[in-house]
Amino acid sequence: MTDQPNILILMVDQLNGTFFPDGPASFLHAPNLRRLAEHSLRFQNCYTGSPLCAPARASFMSGQLPRRTRVYDNAAEFASDIPTYAHHLRRAGYLTALSGKMHFVGPDQMHGFEERLTTDIYPADFGWTPDYRKPGERIDWWYHNLGSVTGAGVAEITNQLEYDDDVAFQAVQKLYDLSRGGDARPWCLTVSFTHPHDPYVARRKYWDLYEGIPELDPPKAIDYDDQDPHSKRLMDACDWRNFDITDDHIRRARQGYFANISYIDDKIGEIFSVLEATRQEAIVIFVSDHGDMLGERGLWFKMNFFEGSARVPLMISAPGIDPGLITDPVSTIDVTPTLAALAGVDLGEVAPWTDGENLLPLAQGGKRSMVAMEYAAEGTITPMVGLREGAWKYIRCPADPDMLFDLAHDPEERENLVEEPKAAEILAYFRKAADARWDLAAFDAEVRQSQARRWVVYEALRNGAYFPWDYQPLRAASERYMRNHMDLNVLEEAKRFPRGE
Repeated sequence: MTDQPNILILMVDQLNGTFFPDGPASFLHAPNLRRLAEHSLRFQNCYTGSPLCAPARASFMSGQLPRRTRVYDNAAEFASDIPTYAHHLRRAGYLTALSGKMHFVGPDQMHGFEERLTTDIYPADFGWTPDYRKPGERIDWWYHNLGSVTGAGVAEITNQLEYDDDVAFQAVQKLYDLSRGGDARPWCLTVSFTHPHDPYVARRKYWDLYEGIPELDPPKAIDYDDQDPHSKRLMDACDWRNFDITDDHIRRARQGYFANISYIDDKIGEIFSVLEATRQEAIVIFVSDHGDMLGERGLWFKMNFFEGSARVPLMISAPGIDPGLITDPVSTIDVTPTLAALAGVDLGEVAPWTDGENLLPLAQGGKRSMVAMEYAAEGTITPMVGLREGAWKYIRCPADPDMLFDLAHDPEERENLVEEPKAAEILAYFRKAADARWDLAAFDAEVRQSQARRWVVYEALRNGAYFPWDYQPLRAASERYMRNHMDLNVLEEAKRFPRGE
């Protein structure tokens, strides 16, 4: 490896971290990820910066929580002046490329990437903006509903399978291209899949791997009337009353979800095979943006701070880092500072505004400070925040009662200890920490201002001629294969790897 190692970031969407307690759980058919785990530093308790796609990804790429990035929801613009790991690495001399999803909203569709190999799978405009002025409103045309659960099953092609097939293909082609040495720079390639995100529809070959396994059994649900207020709002947002969810629906949804983990594992295997065949070495990072409740507590998808939604897998394989398991809580916002450390990049200029921390000291027995999360999108009526330290998780929302869980003794988070005298001291500790970190009234005002502005802009831009911000992949056909400004003898040798064999 050079002083500036190549970096391969493998990102998946909505992968529940409880299924990766130490690499893939034993029931998962994921041989490529299991092999990666054997060579990786594995983080058992990694949390998203925010349990929704665009906020999570902006936080992951910048090392900043949503209140700093102002990416509060799936239709909030990611400002072009916020440095991401792609900016930091590119500034340090790296070639930076993205194949797949990152859900950038706004006219900047690059955010430091020199090259994007695909378009995104979701819209780049303000159309999915929530509205705190209308609490309880359900925006039917884009809100999640439980049709993803009732519609679970087998298909050989879907919108999402078409996308991820292309993401893997483009990544493979890029790795072949990089192997031919036309660009001497070190590279950082981010490959970001949309699976196993719902809908829970999978190809038959993967579906059949999970037929009849006990992990398909429906988790124990909580009745609507017994749910906490935020969970009630999420159930309402998902239109739960208009769906009769049976145990068979739940089993099929979970089977489709697990099947798509195996599908993604196959795609990752294709990428690893090309990396090995072309003799390229790279640091490898595997991560998800957020999780999926998959029926736990009677909830689906994400948008909350419970383990299934907020906890994600994180594995880092790099020279000089001994494989092992880290159980201390960490965050996806730590990846950018960690990447900088691995690549020898100084983040001092933006350190005062970076919430994430370098994870490498944990491998030597160091400690990470308290992990924070923020959420201000659909299902909320005002921002909610969470803190995780040791075995404890604390959740605060001004509209709701506080929640406090001891995950060591209550991993399913069924016992809120806020009213328990035995937890009074730890509750006071977390409340003081939350008071010091957040001005939630100001946070709420910032979100409301952002939403109101975006509703005006979106409606204006949809009136008259419409020019979308969606990324249009460039394919310079006149620079591909053989053209008359090229020397055929030079071309055929230059495009071959390995040469002379």
